Parts: sequence; C-alpha cells; structure tokens
Amino acid sequence: MTLLPLTAAHWPAVRAIYAEGMATGTATFATEPPSWEAWDTSHLPTCRLVAADASGTVLGWVALSPVSSRCVYAGVAEVSVYVAAAARGRGVGLALMQALVTESEENGLWTLQAGIFPENAASLRLHEAVGFRQVGRRERIGQLRGVWHDTLLLERRSAVVGTSNPVLA
Repeated sequence: MTLLPLTAAHWPAVRAIYAEGMATGTATFATEPPSWEAWDTSHLPTCRLVAADASGTVLGWVALSPVSSRCVYAGVAEVSVYVAAAARGRGVGLALMQALVTESEENGLWTLQAGIFPENAASLRLHEAVGFRQVGRRERIGQLRGVWHDTLLLERRSAVVGTSNPVLA
C-alpha cells in the first residue's frame, strides 16, 4: 500500500468509496456524493491522502475540512476518512489516519475533530487508535432519511503544535 496526495484524478474512486460509506447509513448525514468542485472547495488544500494498492487501485481516502472561518480556529479541522468495503479490516484506515496526524501537524493544525455516529464502532476504534478521545455526545443533531441521529464528538490535540502560549510583551 502506498499513500499519495489526493488529486482530482483520484476523484472517481474517492467518490465511489464515499458512496459506499454513505450506503452504510452510519458514516455521514450526506446522501449523495458532491461534485469534485464542491468537495474540493469544502476541504483544506493540504492533508488530503489516498491509499492505493500496487496496481493503483484506491483503497481509501482521508481529508480535512475547516471547522470555522474565524482566525482563532485556523488550527482546527474536521476529519473525513473512508475505506473501500473490499479493503476494510486491512489497516488502510490506520495508515491513512497516522499519516494525516503527521501531515496535519506539519501544517500547523493543533486540533483534529470528528463527529461519528455511535453505531460506527469501527470508526470510533480507528480514531481512538490514533489518539482521539470522546469529548461529548450531540443528541439528535441531524436527520438521515427522516430519522434523528446522535453523533459522538471526538478530538485529538497535538502534542507538538499549540502546546505553549506565546509570551506577551
């Protein structure tokens, strides 16, 4: 498995994997994948990765979205991670998330957050494996196909970025 920057050329495979995740009913409130243009503008330009096998088949992807346009939250981003159904349970998600943590810190991000359906045990385990912790539960935060769902709010604070306050003059 090789990790590569996610580009527009990967979009057909990334979109298909995203649609597989949507079909589970436990990955996202979205019901249709967006266009490349919409996806591209809603995610940070850095910290976008795909995992590919030796033949170049995309096995999974990870990317970050800003949580706010306010400058005080410039170092906080929300994680999206999806693994192809055929590649689940093979370490793809873990490799992507480990690389994402490293790249996010290289890009000055101090907090990564994720909103995960409580039923998505695999995603919860994956996030916890790379240092995320549950900080809350958002009850009935959104509807998917007319049914209210909770999400668990998880976050990972960097041990490298944002660990000290600047000295005030």
